Amino acid sequence: MHYLDYIISHYSWQGTALIGAALLLFCVQMYYYLIAYGRISSFRNSRRKKILTAEPPLSVVVPIFSEDYSYLDRLPQLLSQQYPSTFEVVLVYVGRDSDFYEELTRQRLLYPNLSITKIEFNPRFPISVKMALNVGIKSARNEHIVITTTSAMPSSEQWLAMMGKGFMRGNIVLGYTAIEPATGLTNYLMRMSRLQNSLYWLSAAVSRKTFKGSRHNFGFTKSIYFGAKGFTHLNMNIGEEDLFIQRIAKRNNVSVALIPKATMIEHPWGGMKWWISELRHYGSAYGFYPIEARNRVEWDLGSQVLLFITLLAMIILLPLEVKLAAILLMLIRYLVVILRIRSVAKRVGEHNTALRYFIFDLFNPILMLCVRFSLIKKDSTVWR
Repeated sequence: MHYLDYIISHYSWQGTALIGAALLLFCVQMYYYLIAYGRISSFRNSRRKKILTAEPPLSVVVPIFSEDYSYLDRLPQLLSQQYPSTFEVVLVYVGRDSDFYEELTRQRLLYPNLSITKIEFNPRFPISVKMALNVGIKSARNEHIVITTTSAMPSSEQWLAMMGKGFMRGNIVLGYTAIEPATGLTNYLMRMSRLQNSLYWLSAAVSRKTFKGSRHNFGFTKSIYFGAKGFTHLNMNIGEEDLFIQRIAKRNNVSVALIPKATMIEHPWGGMKWWISELRHYGSAYGFYPIEARNRVEWDLGSQVLLFITLLAMIILLPLEVKLAAILLMLIRYLVVILRIRSVAKRVGEHNTALRYFIFDLFNPILMLCVRFSLIKKDSTVWR
């Protein structure tokens, strides 16, 4: 008590409260990066109980909504996967271009494991991604389904084998999706933003509190899908990888494929403006998340912002020894953060993350604030 009185008399009530707030916020940040996200680095899917003795036959379902001829050049990366069991790729084409559809069907001459379903496009009755996936799932021959998109491709020829191993330990399998690396600061910021946002749901999934996956890289069984009567929130054009997953995920039925070979690589279709629009579009489902999932995100981001503010105030307002202590706390936090990010990045196959991470560490709160404000206005492309 005398020691506290000495501190108050020396730094005033305001200064003491500022120091206490900084220490509390620092502890919250340490909890996230040492404990919560540390579970990702130490996670081993092999510790979970097996439900299958071997990789099951798989059906990969891919909806196609545009006449992207470049996708035909990338398609063999899916069709030539090295998988120990049988697998098929089910393409669901939504469109009216007969030439493109003919090019798709021509691929079946080279790959007998390719199946193609066409849904005629009608602007009066637009087809959502969930509708296209539903058609693909129903037409798939196998019980175990893997979902991906035309925007992403496997990082290796063993991607499907890693997803198949995931099904040996769970009826739902989640994999990571990275942004395709390129030169430039913008690409780096988008890649780190994807990694940071994935920390939230990956740390929850390995803790058996799953609330999200990657829409480019997840799977489930037909039994679970039809048992839940298909996708939820049919009035929204999004939600298959989070709102639906929240409904079907249990403590013991989710398997996480945390290995670089299980990662998908998404091609970015633009720069920072495109990335913010992506975050805004798919972030429209955030308001429907359970409170525990939202707290997982808010406490990390909020404590980071408040910690920066309190440390900056300490540096400006308080005596020299407190200024030095504030700088030390800032350096310790950054060291812990960068070591954790490197360890998680290694698990999912991200490279060259550390050198410029301090830029992203300052940029991310601003980015998230912009996205949050943009969500005040309803995104018309989300709702049907």
